Amino acid sequence: MRGANVSEQSVSRPFPTLPLVLAAIVFIAVPATLVALGSGYFFRLAIVTLIFSILALSMQLITGVAGLLSLGHAAIYGVGAYTAAILSTRLGLDALLTVPLSGVVSGLLGIALALPTMRLVSIYFAVATLGLGEMIYVTLLNWVSFTKGPLGIGEIPPLRPLGFDLSGPLGTYLAVAVVTAIAAVIVHRCAHSYYGNALRAVREDDQCADAMGLNVVRLKIEVFAIACFLAGVAGALWAHTTGYVNPGDFRFAESILILAMVVVGGLGSVPGAIVGSALLLLLPEALRAVGEVRILVVGLVMFLCILFLPKGLFGEVSALSLARRQFGAAWQPSRGLGWR
Repeated sequence: MRGANVSEQSVSRPFPTLPLVLAAIVFIAVPATLVALGSGYFFRLAIVTLIFSILALSMQLITGVAGLLSLGHAAIYGVGAYTAAILSTRLGLDALLTVPLSGVVSGLLGIALALPTMRLVSIYFAVATLGLGEMIYVTLLNWVSFTKGPLGIGEIPPLRPLGFDLSGPLGTYLAVAVVTAIAAVIVHRCAHSYYGNALRAVREDDQCADAMGLNVVRLKIEVFAIACFLAGVAGALWAHTTGYVNPGDFRFAESILILAMVVVGGLGSVPGAIVGSALLLLLPEALRAVGEVRILVVGLVMFLCILFLPKGLFGEVSALSLARRQFGAAWQPSRGLGWR
């Protein structure tokens, strides 16, 4: 009887079609459209959107799921970019090494920054991360002997992992798309799991979570390290795809932009982070013909989104419901399996 129940449960398991549809769009439909358009500008726009999707996903993990408001995320992103730039230009390392190493350096830096600040809550943590982010920016700007200061680092080699030349627009897009897909899977698995539920408990009431036996400080440090690792990877991709990094690319305004992507898309929602990043990057470009008025239009769109959709374009509840429909068997209680 138990075997029959298991078989019946397996038959009723829904097939997760949405990931396949999204993969087909990202890896087939979008590149085919970009090739048909034949413009490097559109390829560049798509690549930047993917990189900022990784940044928004990492911020979503910190702010949306764990409830930690970080205002220094762009600085961590910049550390990843400079790490890749220095490793590739001065040591001649391959992109297959510089990208993960940039993530590791950013993750370790994230842990070092998190240790003295994780007992802070609410606005105090936000202000602390803002100060740390500005410290990193000033270091990048003034450590001329190491970072070349305001001149930045140029002639960064493009993506050529293991000798495969991916420097063309299509190859670069596909390489960045693969990394973005991996980042989305990592954040999805962290957010839609018992670990994600523990992070949400910390977000809602960290004192209650601590009383229930959760190690709140360790959870915060872990999620901060994961998010910083992903931000460092995004920085490395930025360095290799642009060929140049400058401290001005990683100022406080970039942190606000990443945070706005998460809020507009929907706090706590993995799809919302991607939707928000695409909207706030593509909408200004689509309105370029109207000149400076486009800034007002984008600001108005953001204002209306927050006013009428306070939970975002794709809120957390919708994202959780979608995940449970797509991966329903993983969320089912075990009583139907005959376990005791």
